[in-house]
Amino acid sequence: MTATLDFTLPPGLSAREPAEARGLARDAVRMLVSRGELEPSHHRFGDLPDLLDPGDLVVVNNSATLPAAVRLDRLAVHFSTAAPDGTWLVELRQRSGTATEPYAGGEPGEWLPMPGRATLRLIARETPRLWRATLDRDVEPYLRAHGVPIRYSYVDRDWPIEAYQTVFATVPGSAEMPSAARPFSAELVTALVAHGIGIAPITLHTGVASPEKDEPPYAERYEVPAATARLVGLALANGNRVVAAGTTVVRALETAADAPGHVTASSGWTRHVVTPETGVRAVTGLITGLHEPRSSHLLMLTAIAGAPALARAYDAALGAEYLWHEFGDTHLILKK
Repeated sequence: MTATLDFTLPPGLSAREPAEARGLARDAVRMLVSRGELEPSHHRFGDLPDLLDPGDLVVVNNSATLPAAVRLDRLAVHFSTAAPDGTWLVELRQRSGTATEPYAGGEPGEWLPMPGRATLRLIARETPRLWRATLDRDVEPYLRAHGVPIRYSYVDRDWPIEAYQTVFATVPGSAEMPSAARPFSAELVTALVAHGIGIAPITLHTGVASPEKDEPPYAERYEVPAATARLVGLALANGNRVVAAGTTVVRALETAADAPGHVTASSGWTRHVVTPETGVRAVTGLITGLHEPRSSHLLMLTAIAGAPALARAYDAALGAEYLWHEFGDTHLILKK
């Protein structure tokens, strides 16, 4: 497998609060634009309608974020992904001050007392980091009553769940925000449509991230509706772009692509990982955040942008001090 991009991310470039807390509208965050062999250019996210063409299609993830972290005295339980049999994948994390860190404990069959007199039973390790577990009541209502949004150490304080929802969020199910679409505002969506740029939804419920170590993504629930599949095919057939608003959208569309330029309605669980070796068959552009060094997401970006263009883009982002992570700046990659 192709080696992923490596670089040093200065701690000061982690976005510690939402754009609104920095005095910016959501769509006023900075946006780096990569276009093939051209040098990267610098914009605001609100410039997006002028950077795309009439007939282009932006595909968005309509998954809404759950308050998926439940805090105990010394541990936090991060609810990641619901399984068809009613169990959940969860991550146990040690609470340390205002942050958390990985917790290596736990035993199969162990019972954890939870807030609200609930009980979580650990069944077995699914991965070195994640447990398969069961809660003694329905999880999503429980999270709405007792959970808070997942937060990592680079964010200094809790923010309400509304800070972790995108303008497209209608289908609850993500452990963490599909953050590439966070900079969209209702006004920007209106401007895109007024420019003749289409918007179509998919659903992919994100699991918990892996901030401490690099891991390939595991199976996630998704749906590509028939109407979206049809619009993707029409855009590509007419020579227009299909721009994915986030790596989750790329994963869903590429799972549903059964031939170059052809996407079919599809739903279920995807383990598809986009790399330079697998390539892309449906996506010709990507709106995304700035990703951690050596992460699997960077393999996906390399598949779309190419290694030289991606290296130039990250050099430019570091040099101009763009902000990383879910509350940070954004990156538009166009293949043409």
